[in-house]
Amino acid sequence: MKKFAKDFIVKDNVTLSSAYALLRLAPVDGILPEMQAGQFVQVEVKGSKTTYLRRPISVNFADYDDGLLWLLVRNAGDGTHAMIEMQVGEVVNIVLPLGHGFTSPSDKSESVLLTGGGVGVAPLLFFGKTLKDADFNVSFLLGAKSEKDLLELDEFRKYGEVFITTEDGSLGERGFVTMHSVLKQRHFSKIACCGPTPMMKAVAKYAKANDIDCEVSLENVMACGLGACLCCVEDTVDGNLCVCKEGPVFNIKRLKWQI
Repeated sequence: MKKFAKDFIVKDNVTLSSAYALLRLAPVDGILPEMQAGQFVQVEVKGSKTTYLRRPISVNFADYDDGLLWLLVRNAGDGTHAMIEMQVGEVVNIVLPLGHGFTSPSDKSESVLLTGGGVGVAPLLFFGKTLKDADFNVSFLLGAKSEKDLLELDEFRKYGEVFITTEDGSLGERGFVTMHSVLKQRHFSKIACCGPTPMMKAVAKYAKANDIDCEVSLENVMACGLGACLCCVEDTVDGNLCVCKEGPVFNIKRLKWQI
């Protein structure tokens, strides 16, 4: 898939909480490139004296009707803090689309579960829409520390049934995503997952034990985003692979996780 370095203008910056913001950006030339759910972008950071590299951010949503790219940003450091402070009308350069996304099942009768935690839910929204548009049965299982950390619930509900866990029990079932009762009540033929590594490994362990096809989107530290710097390497059955180039989405069968 062809990559672009394009200028985008900030059309909207919505504060979701003290830690999260949703940026909606439009390409200055009016042409939003084709993207796959699960791919990511590299965002130029302005106004930060400590950030010299672009920041990798998952594609939260590609709105081709309105020509907008959605990015869900967590305030995790100087670079992302500068991003959530961007003003409407500001122009930023973005390299996209990068990496490989999730794969859709071949059988329309398959039931797909998209599960994520924290800002890891970001790529699942676009994947959920992609699957729903293709007439798949989609469910979401979203986890967070508390109710205030759950993101974009109304958007997710547009594309499938939403199940929730919170560690403090403030919304949904109390506990982690792998503890939710829906996993005992329903059979899913495919799972797509993104979030903290311990959560993804727990989901992968569940999928492996129940013979469910499972893909995870890794969040290894990245610099170049193009497979040149080798700082995001992951050990796989095919050797050491750059997550930014060969991923970020991998089938769990390719990973050397001890699960």
